[in-house]
Amino acid sequence: RPMNQVRVADAPRIAAEWRLLLTAVQYFTRMPVPAWVGHTQQQLDGAARYFPLVGWLVGAAGALVLWAASLLLPAPLPVILSTAATIWLTGAFHEDGLADTFDGLGGGATRERALEIMKDSRLGTFGAAALFLALLLKIAALAAMPLELAMAALLAGHAFSRACAVTLLYAASYVGSTEHSRAKPVAQRMSAGEYCVASIFGLLPLSLCGLPALAGIAASIVALAWLARWFRQRLGGYTGDTLGATQQICEIAFHIGLIAAWTSF
Repeated sequence: RPMNQVRVADAPRIAAEWRLLLTAVQYFTRMPVPAWVGHTQQQLDGAARYFPLVGWLVGAAGALVLWAASLLLPAPLPVILSTAATIWLTGAFHEDGLADTFDGLGGGATRERALEIMKDSRLGTFGAAALFLALLLKIAALAAMPLELAMAALLAGHAFSRACAVTLLYAASYVGSTEHSRAKPVAQRMSAGEYCVASIFGLLPLSLCGLPALAGIAASIVALAWLARWFRQRLGGYTGDTLGATQQICEIAFHIGLIAAWTSF
């Protein structure tokens, strides 16, 4: 077919994918999107494939704040400001899931009680402790890196950890309430093609970190396997909160593995 006919035929598909990407940005961040993007259940169901790509945006924003703050402030202030910027940009979406997950699994003796606690918006002891330790580990790991590596780690870590969360979404079963959960859009089973798209977006930025990224990948995969087993044993699958917890813990594991390998070289 003539090239112009191919482009015309592909235009609706490209526009649909662009809408899905912006839907993911709208759902997972505070970034404004054009009004024409809209907000439908069908869009939300397909937006999860771009979850890691949203990580590119969040990680890039964090890296930019880290670089700018490092021009004026001594360590560890730039890392703290960078972390604060990513939390603000995502509306603490994943941090909230981390806290709710540990509140539920730490305070609920049964599956039903754990799920009930996870729906409670109040922050408990287990959730507060998990959130504090997560932020402390993240800041400490990034502060131990040279500036260039920390900037690369932010971009790679945010993308790859979201790919880990998508892996849980793809491989496990959703056990939460789709009527009351913010994870309702990602409670649908992904196709193999959608998962491949998400995986590619999660893997591409890893090249920025060089060979030490392999240790970060290994640490994240170990964390993902442990979390998947834990969620399956306690809940029978995943919820929206556990996806947030998976993203946070895999991101931290990536940073720790990366810095451990970097200091060894």
